[in-house]
Amino acid sequence: MGANSRTYKFALGAALLKHAEQGRTDVSLSELALPYATGLVEHLATGPQAPTGMSVRESDFLAVAAREAEESKALGHPTERLLLAAVRSMPAMVMQKFHNLRGGTEIPHRFYELEGSPRERIVRLTPALHKVARSEQAAGLHGELGARWNIVESSFAAGIGRSLVGEGVSVDWATLTLTDKRRRRSVTGVAEALIGFQHGRCLICTEIITSDSKIAIDHVFPFSLMRRYGSVAGWHGPDLDVIWNLAPAHEVCNSAKSDRLPTRDELQRLVQRNEAIMLSPHPLKKTLQLSLHSARRANGAEGQWPGFLRGVLAACG
Repeated sequence: MGANSRTYKFALGAALLKHAEQGRTDVSLSELALPYATGLVEHLATGPQAPTGMSVRESDFLAVAAREAEESKALGHPTERLLLAAVRSMPAMVMQKFHNLRGGTEIPHRFYELEGSPRERIVRLTPALHKVARSEQAAGLHGELGARWNIVESSFAAGIGRSLVGEGVSVDWATLTLTDKRRRRSVTGVAEALIGFQHGRCLICTEIITSDSKIAIDHVFPFSLMRRYGSVAGWHGPDLDVIWNLAPAHEVCNSAKSDRLPTRDELQRLVQRNEAIMLSPHPLKKTLQLSLHSARRANGAEGQWPGFLRGVLAACG
């Protein structure tokens, strides 16, 4: 949803989902403001919610949230001053821009309508939002939203942002998290960051990964190939231990797949997943661009995923 200059859209998205999951169709603006403000206060404790160096006015909601964060944390809920600031700022700020996309366009459906007078604002939650909240992917939406929020926070942080944009992320296999390459700081979980681009589905069996599913991170091209070929004549393909080749999967599916090569259908799903990331403003886009660029520089591989994967298959013999 457009460029991120603050994290307000993540907070609003989480608040909307919470009420839709409860079956609500109408909520007052003050009711919506409660989880919205709560989420922002919680995230202020972990990272910046706007780019470092951005000028923030005293009246800006983020400035108010920063001033009220300590008292809100002590109370266990947002202060009245913070809630009032949220109610005042949301209609003309995040709620006006939530449906916007890059390039001045909007998504084709709306998740809410804001009605009523300035004193008694009512938020109508639309069927489109309820469809999302009841969908098969709903169980993973909160984790995915949190993962993207964390990544944007890291891109805002001093120094870390430049590293993420310039160098992408790497994987810490001890914790199954994505880390900033330069500072080795944990950014978010691998599964949470990628699963939305797979529509919440296992890349192997294509079934939904539910909230109670045991999840594994599959190397689509088995990592054992690098060891196997490396011990004989050297591995001539790309690094298989990076994001382009990793996919959330059911643990049982991953175990059954073992170290076999991917099927044609699995490769097609991997292409679609990686292309979806490349078409998004997601910070992981840079990591995939670096993989494509590295392969093209090393062996002249095509700068698109189908050609890239053909090159990997060729390296497998």
